[in-house]
Amino acid sequence: MQGDETRTEARRVLGICNACGYCNGFCDLFEAARRRPALADTDLAHLANLCHGCRNCFYACQYAPPHVFAVNIPRSLARVRQESYLDHVWPRPLAGLLKHSGLASLVCFGAIAFVLGLVLVSVPPEVLFAENREAGAFYRVIPLEWMLMIGLLPLGWSALAMGIGLRRYWRATRTSSGQVSARVLSSALRDVLILRNLRGGGPGCNDLDDRPSRGRRWLHQTMLFGFLLSFAATLTAAFYHHALGLQAPYPLLSLPVLLGTVGGAAISIAAPGLAWLKWRGDRTPTAPEAHAADYALLALLLLVATTGLALLGWRETPAMGVLLAVHLGSVLGFFLLLPYSKLVHAGYRFVALLVEAIEREEVR
Repeated sequence: MQGDETRTEARRVLGICNACGYCNGFCDLFEAARRRPALADTDLAHLANLCHGCRNCFYACQYAPPHVFAVNIPRSLARVRQESYLDHVWPRPLAGLLKHSGLASLVCFGAIAFVLGLVLVSVPPEVLFAENREAGAFYRVIPLEWMLMIGLLPLGWSALAMGIGLRRYWRATRTSSGQVSARVLSSALRDVLILRNLRGGGPGCNDLDDRPSRGRRWLHQTMLFGFLLSFAATLTAAFYHHALGLQAPYPLLSLPVLLGTVGGAAISIAAPGLAWLKWRGDRTPTAPEAHAADYALLALLLLVATTGLALLGWRETPAMGVLLAVHLGSVLGFFLLLPYSKLVHAGYRFVALLVEAIEREEVR
């Protein structure tokens, strides 16, 4: 379905929802739609990213298929959401990475091959395959300067690209003149952390079928928990290195290793769990064209987490050098693909929740 057809269909089904009002208590989406009766393109983009895809409205709707009205809000908004990523991606020529998961996979495996090839060519075998238990062993394989370049340069580029895209989206979808106060910001952050709009009005989402469940919400929170712990591990390791003068690899019971291990394990549990729900779930309220991007992101997250855990498990063996190269290559691929993968939904959804918090504050 093309962009104009996608928005026309979303406008049709949301118009029916605005007239009906049965699902207004499920999440923020339907009240937000009532405040935007014109349903302009920018309104649709905001509503699509505000929708968390819990699917309660689909199974509760009396006008859902096979009714002649064929109201399918989750599928319609998933398609608009995908279009919103493409509309605001920067730079525009790289939008193909968002549309074609095969290209993104090539970037990831190319990054791994690049780092691994660089290590195999530049590091003598007696160093690369040595059993080294001393501090600084990682830097004998890949110097710290190389690690910083592998991490910071692509991360900086991705932060710039994502920042420009989110700024475009913020300016396009913000219709209120309200200010971003501490109260508003804390409300939006709370909605992110507890995933309030994934509770399905209380009993849970419809993860697989018409039965309510909290599995998808818990798995998303586990994923977020893993991200935060992994980020904390990176910051703690930087403090150890630059402030305390301690070099990696750190002891198993040190704070960076404990944080990274629990964070990696959380991601390793959440990624296959979400993939299983997607594979087993009812496809009717989903957008088939978005499935490949979803699976590609989950596979990338799983790759980064499991290679990190493998490096931890075999860091005192001759396999350490190769595992380090593979892990850093996967991290490089992850950083490069941040603005051009399904992970961008986190930024767009936060902006949508922030806009919603501003509007809620105004009507109080």
